[in-house]
Amino acid sequence: MRKNDSFSGFHPIVNMLYFVLAIGFSIVLMHPVCLGVSLLCGVAYMLLLDGRKALRFALLFLLPVFLAAAVFNPAFSHAGATILTYLPGGNPLTLESIRYGIAAACMLVTVIAWFRCYTAVMTGDKFVYLFGRAIPALSLVLSMALRFVPRFTAQMRAVANAQRGVGRDISQGRPLRRAGHGMKILSVTVTWALENAIETADSMKSRGYGLPGRSAFSIFRFDRRDGLALIFLVLCGAYVILGAALGGLRYLYFPVNTGAWTPYSFSIFAVYLAFLAMPLIANGKEAAQWKR
Repeated sequence: MRKNDSFSGFHPIVNMLYFVLAIGFSIVLMHPVCLGVSLLCGVAYMLLLDGRKALRFALLFLLPVFLAAAVFNPAFSHAGATILTYLPGGNPLTLESIRYGIAAACMLVTVIAWFRCYTAVMTGDKFVYLFGRAIPALSLVLSMALRFVPRFTAQMRAVANAQRGVGRDISQGRPLRRAGHGMKILSVTVTWALENAIETADSMKSRGYGLPGRSAFSIFRFDRRDGLALIFLVLCGAYVILGAALGGLRYLYFPVNTGAWTPYSFSIFAVYLAFLAMPLIANGKEAAQWKR
């Protein structure tokens, strides 16, 4: 993750509320403009956080997922009134199914991008800070689960490098021997993961985690900047939710593509863009301040 990300420096309540609304809106709001705005902001923030690593992830994973989802939907869904042609099996290929496939693929890729940003910003200490007192056991389990995959991958890479040094890498030897080396690496890594989980649980228990009246040190302080950001998120989120409830974001893909394109809808689009671009604006503002 980029070490100087300005939005990560906000209070955990601000970060959590932002991602809850961003991911929730990305799943629920299927208007093409909302999908495009969410995809653009999500991928841009992901690239800002991880740089080349995020770009490689987008090209090698997100783009194939988008293309596969966009192609598979019209191949299996044949609803819609505008028939373009007929597939070899005799089923119609409709314009509406193509557009819905693109929209569904956009929604899927957008949610993945936002979750990647979430895991980079909402670290384990932030999660424990927010939910440690309310649900101490569950918050500890969730924080461990969220950081499990990257730590497991890093440990497996370290074990593989050590095995390569003694001639037991998965790229060395015959296929059966390679499989045995791979199982050995996996076995060592799984054993490390289980031992690490037990040690973490014992350590937290010995420190009195979850006991009534236990105090906890925290570096997070809610200041004026966090208050303004929280008010901004609440107002933007309420406006988007109200607009969706009043039909300002209504859009139907079947049987024909129809939706709301009123001035009120465009005002919601503007607020939605400002809401999702908040991390980008915060980083741009801080970069401009440093330059001055």
